[in-house]
Amino acid sequence: MGTVDDYLAGLDPADAAVMAHVYDLAREVVPDAEQGTGYGMPALVHRGKPLLSVMRAAKHIGVYPFSPEAVDAVRPLLPGVDLAKGTIRFDPAHPLPDDAVRALVAARRDQIGA
Repeated sequence: MGTVDDYLAGLDPADAAVMAHVYDLAREVVPDAEQGTGYGMPALVHRGKPLLSVMRAAKHIGVYPFSPEAVDAVRPLLPGVDLAKGTIRFDPAHPLPDDAVRALVAARRDQIGA
């Protein structure tokens, strides 16, 4: 797969807008994040390590911070959201709260920096 921008360009505009918002929030937290890949997925990369990927699946949008610990760090901020080891799944009609996305990205950034 290509870059984040390439991936978003190939999606339904409504889904792409929801996903682009997550990436925009991530860039607020880590302004120097670059587009790249992580585990074969388009992702934002920080210091050479995958920071965050957002992908469309058949029934949800998945957010992948490449870290079960980062997901656990924001678990209290996401009641009722489908969380799994290293993955957050949501319906685009019910986007994730901005503060939770920022906290998720900050947790991953801090892991990368440690």
